[in-house]
Amino acid sequence: MYALPGQTTAELARELDTALGFAPPHLSIYHLTIEPNTLFANAPPPGLPDDDVSSDMLDLIGDRTAGIGLERYEVSAFAKPGHRCVHNLNYWNFGDYLGIGAGAHGKLSFLHRVVRQVRWRDPGTYMARALAGQAVSNDEEVSRRALPFEYMLNALRLREGVELARFTERTGLPLSAIDASLNEARQRGLIELDGAWLRPTARGFDFLSDLQALFLAD
Repeated sequence: MYALPGQTTAELARELDTALGFAPPHLSIYHLTIEPNTLFANAPPPGLPDDDVSSDMLDLIGDRTAGIGLERYEVSAFAKPGHRCVHNLNYWNFGDYLGIGAGAHGKLSFLHRVVRQVRWRDPGTYMARALAGQAVSNDEEVSRRALPFEYMLNALRLREGVELARFTERTGLPLSAIDASLNEARQRGLIELDGAWLRPTARGFDFLSDLQALFLAD
């Protein structure tokens, strides 16, 4: 993790030297995010690097990882050929997954709907409910209005982008549902369309949250 309170670019460089010294085939590196309604949001820690310093840190990370053959294939993930995280790629491609165990989340797609599920969080409650055939505490259908953002929130994390046809395949919505968002993103230089592929530009990758927000329902 980088852009930590009080962290300097020189300190990050030393941490990278240590991590990369182990020659990892895969490395995840996350920018510290201060989430709303948290203690850090209400009382920000002193010394958080500003946007310019954080950008310099990201440039440093990109240079150092590329130097040992790690490709930035996802916004926070770097890997050597053949070592991409298959488990996470399923999430980023808006694939389905089963939640098994206390507090587990799952996503299931049906012909005309997408459902997110949550199991009971407390282990004792989960065991009792599961044995009674009621392991799921929350079962919520993702609204059609929310599907474009849900899909793009994941898919745009991939550096190589996604096939446009996959949007309809995974959401059941026509491409016309995101035409306005795609046009605005192109005008702002955040995405590029290459035949049947959609991918974030270098600028779009650096300002990914702004790009993803364009697909929020009004």
